[in-house]
Amino acid sequence: MAVSSTFVAADGAGYELQMGRWSRRLAPLFVNFAGIVRAERVLDVGSGTGSLSSCLAQNPEIGSVRGLDYSSVYVDYAQRKNRDPRVAFQVGDACALPFPDASFDHTLSMLVLQFIPQADLAVREMCRVTRPGGTVAAATWDTRGGLVFYRMFFDTVAMLDQSAQARRARAYTRPMTRPGELARTWSEAGLRDVVQDTLTIRMEFQSFADFWAPCEGKDGPIADYVNTLGDDDKVRVREAVMQAYLDGDPDGPRSYAATAWTVKGTVPA
Repeated sequence: MAVSSTFVAADGAGYELQMGRWSRRLAPLFVNFAGIVRAERVLDVGSGTGSLSSCLAQNPEIGSVRGLDYSSVYVDYAQRKNRDPRVAFQVGDACALPFPDASFDHTLSMLVLQFIPQADLAVREMCRVTRPGGTVAAATWDTRGGLVFYRMFFDTVAMLDQSAQARRARAYTRPMTRPGELARTWSEAGLRDVVQDTLTIRMEFQSFADFWAPCEGKDGPIADYVNTLGDDDKVRVREAVMQAYLDGDPDGPRSYAATAWTVKGTVPA
């Protein structure tokens, strides 16, 4: 049986620290790119802890938002935090969406397709549940060329640990993260008026402790690697990554660029 997600998901609050705080910055830029200004029903595929769904619900012209995620832990977290009756979350598989054809006016997916091995199937499912004339849009981090904190970590640990080299290669070559890959997949799925672009936010850390805390959590590729290390190796890796973070200056705030690939297309009539 095919696995529909390779993302290590264990703790909603941990994900918020690891990525949720940044996805909340990206979400309004992504919604603006997608051009979602009004709709009766919008689907958020890979809703995580609810950043995109919450952003969509800030628009009173959107009637309802359904968030779907593979992780029951994240769905539970999002449900507990949600106070908007127009928003609902449920567990589901992006490669087998539990909705009839043309159920939604628009379908969006933010920062999840890169963790779906059969990402092209997920895209076809997004198209299937979106009505003709509706928008299907997605965003994925440019892990190889546009995600500074990610490269800082994996480039550093790959120099120290041979086993980390394979993880580094995997991190930079996930589905839908290469130039043109999203646009090609959208076109192959039969979508019209396909547009691919990029969006950039800044990730601000108050100190190295702020940067490192998610690394010792339970969620995402970085923590997944750190949790394989023994105590001595973990100290060695932490010290090396700290030197990369400090980069010749005293400890304190740092701001790193984070660029995402974005794509949108229209479901044909």
